[in-house]
Amino acid sequence: MSSAKSPPVSPLAPTAAPALPPVPGVRIATAQAGIRYSGRTDVLYVALEDGTRAAGVFTRSKCPSAPVDWCREALAHGSARALVVNSGNANAFTGRLGRDAVARTVAIAAEAAACHPHDVYVASTGVIGEPLPAERFEGVLADCAARAEGGSDAWAAAARAIMTTDTFPKLATRTAEIDGTRVTINGIAKGAGMIAPDMATMLSFVFTDAALSQDVLQALLSAGATQSFNCVTVDGDTSTSDTLMLFATHKAGHAAVADPDDPRVSSFRAALDSLLIELAQLVAKDGEGARKFVTVRVTGAESDASAHRIAMSIANSPLVKTAVAGEDANWGRVVMAVGKAGEPADRDRLAIWFGDVRVAVQGARDPDYSEAAASAVMREPEITIRVDLGLGDGTARVWTCDLTKAYIEINGDYRS
Repeated sequence: MSSAKSPPVSPLAPTAAPALPPVPGVRIATAQAGIRYSGRTDVLYVALEDGTRAAGVFTRSKCPSAPVDWCREALAHGSARALVVNSGNANAFTGRLGRDAVARTVAIAAEAAACHPHDVYVASTGVIGEPLPAERFEGVLADCAARAEGGSDAWAAAARAIMTTDTFPKLATRTAEIDGTRVTINGIAKGAGMIAPDMATMLSFVFTDAALSQDVLQALLSAGATQSFNCVTVDGDTSTSDTLMLFATHKAGHAAVADPDDPRVSSFRAALDSLLIELAQLVAKDGEGARKFVTVRVTGAESDASAHRIAMSIANSPLVKTAVAGEDANWGRVVMAVGKAGEPADRDRLAIWFGDVRVAVQGARDPDYSEAAASAVMREPEITIRVDLGLGDGTARVWTCDLTKAYIEINGDYRS
């Protein structure tokens, strides 16, 4: 069993985690079940009051984990009473044993929550290919159900319990108004490596007391993921376990909203989008071995979709990311990443900026290029790389981090 030794905290970590307020209808407990780690929490249990609705987006990997398969099926019912998350073991590529482990986990949780199994959602993160010892949830989840509570400390503990190679817990909170009623949105996330989401992130869970139907939740979450988690990459590798879920307890007291286009949800939509973006950026800032947070902006593409693919080509390039790590203003690597993206581009219209410093224009080095100015930008902890293709109105922005020796060390030793 792995020890609880923690890696050094990312230099890009927030100086302080926010104190999340209670969300009516949500209670939380964490525990040590010894799934893989010793001496640290590795189980999160969330109790949800009757009437809670759920929505989710999941990995589009063709090798999804057993928990992802379960959650997709459970969402057909739309109701939720409990969420169980474990760290240390992804329960992915585990065949029948994985499906059996999910069934056993769900049965234990359903008994603890006194609910139907289809009201239980599960998620797992950690090593792929190892059977999950679900028997270790026996007694643990019942104890969690008995002592679950919703204070600020509980939210912080929840974010810590789902960490694997993360170096800091990721939390965010927002408020919004629906029909003049104040509603709360709290979210937690985990992720540091194997991050190139395709519909979601590694794991993220968002909770609100708003009274929103499943159709509304699903529409808002799917749209929000497109502009947040699907715009972040650490290493270009999409997880088997990507899960992003949104739970609404209907405890705020306003009249329920059933139409995603209802103008009453405009404030909520903006708040949710902002929260998802913050969580996605925190994932990039905790990229394994990261020392630089990078925003890639692409303008002038033929379409937004084309701009996004070019931006991801830049953000996923090992050569671009190692140049950032070495604080080298090497725009040639950006040119390479644009050219290999397979999207419309014209070399002689291309312009590139590092920060506010234009380094290339009209397909060549900027005549006013200053190595000193560009190098100063590259020494900053947060860097923006901007590319204009000069072809159209398509735009995109994505977030990534640099690629350092520490990434290799972390992943070379991952199963040790």
